[in-house]
Amino acid sequence: MIFSDCADFVKRTIFVGTDALTLHCFFLDGLISGVDTAETVLRPLTDEMRFGSASSEAEIFDLALGGGIYGATVRPCDCMDDAVSAMLNGFVLLVFDGLERALAFDARSNARRGVDEPVSEQSLKGARDSFTETLRINTALVRRHLRNSALKFRATTLGRKSNTRVELAWVDGVTSPKLLEIIQNRLDALETDGLLTSSSIEAILSDTPLSPFPQYMLTERPDRFGMNLLEGRVGLLVDGLPLGWLLPATLPQQLRVPEDVSKHSFIASTLTLLRHFSLFVAILFPALYVAVALYHQEMIPVRLLLSVIESKQAVPFSTATEIAGMLIAFELLQEAGLRLPPSVGETVSIIGALIVGQSAVEARVISPIAVIVVATAGIASFTTPNQDLGQALRLTRFALVLTAIGAGMYGIAAGCIVLLWHLCSLNSCGVAYLSPMVDGGLRDYLRAVTIAPRHRDKFRDPRLNTPDRRRER
Repeated sequence: MIFSDCADFVKRTIFVGTDALTLHCFFLDGLISGVDTAETVLRPLTDEMRFGSASSEAEIFDLALGGGIYGATVRPCDCMDDAVSAMLNGFVLLVFDGLERALAFDARSNARRGVDEPVSEQSLKGARDSFTETLRINTALVRRHLRNSALKFRATTLGRKSNTRVELAWVDGVTSPKLLEIIQNRLDALETDGLLTSSSIEAILSDTPLSPFPQYMLTERPDRFGMNLLEGRVGLLVDGLPLGWLLPATLPQQLRVPEDVSKHSFIASTLTLLRHFSLFVAILFPALYVAVALYHQEMIPVRLLLSVIESKQAVPFSTATEIAGMLIAFELLQEAGLRLPPSVGETVSIIGALIVGQSAVEARVISPIAVIVVATAGIASFTTPNQDLGQALRLTRFALVLTAIGAGMYGIAAGCIVLLWHLCSLNSCGVAYLSPMVDGGLRDYLRAVTIAPRHRDKFRDPRLNTPDRRRER
């Protein structure tokens, strides 16, 4: 038996009609609502006014399928796989032994997390709903923002053992059919036992899975999800994960936030440029300090150099050791703050940043300038809206510090060349990762780093090959 040794498997025998025909009801306790099952399935079956005159299983089957049972959704099951799949998805199974058929009625439990405010993507001037772990709630949230029949959802099941439901989302007539085909083929090629974490789906969505830079956009906000669908991108929703994936993704696009379209174009453009500047600060600032302090002291102004020398006189460690140690300590503090409960995590961050840091400076274990450099780079990395991109930047920052320790400015130049080569080689579903900086003109570049007024921004990104290129404002 398929559900043998399953404590949550429930079987109930029901006698229907004046001839007391025997039917069997199966369901998984916890996945279904007991009240809904009793009111919409069991009670109508025992009602003599509805099924009292039925003299055969065929008549009961037709009456139940035609509306004799109150269930809003009913699925005829003609094979064992369909019946098992329905039960695992929260349906009550009514089996007709004589017909070798079954009917599955929707009675799913309402024990699920409600719609809360986004956690990692704070909404300052926009919608405050976020995705949940329930797939159908997520699709409903997207439809609330895009009330258009052109919004399509295509369902598929991934994971040989987990049987996780996944749905592709796109706007018909806007999204390129070729892009949709590429992503569908990648999902069909996914071979895994379980799709329970985001890493399984992200590996198949990325053109270069070994790269630390995310080649997808990840969001927990339905409004951002819908805005990108209108741009011509394809979305992906996974049952059990409160996240939405968007493809294709470029580096400039990952530095945008939904509030950019809600603010004045000049203010939004200034903030976007600030994020681009912060990206360079987060990557290069510690490496530049190490290179200048170790190999190119003549580049430092005299007064600043005297101040640095004075602060370094009593410190027993070299500049390279200071910066490398501070970067590692910074990562440890950030990891501790994420893994601990919120109240404890905030306390650890405050103690680590203020008390321990100040004590280390006063004890002359590290110099104040090293603390300033690492803290500035860390704060700059926090301006990145995409957390996956922020993690890649921190890894890149540490690698550039190592090259600066080894060869100074020449090492930084070599590291930047390798980094630029790697970014230029990345693609996301046929779109260059650094687009439009590598495949566009000056106007395209300005469009990537600034926000045009809404009444002038009338065309979608031409690199997405959307059938409908013009947007109505």
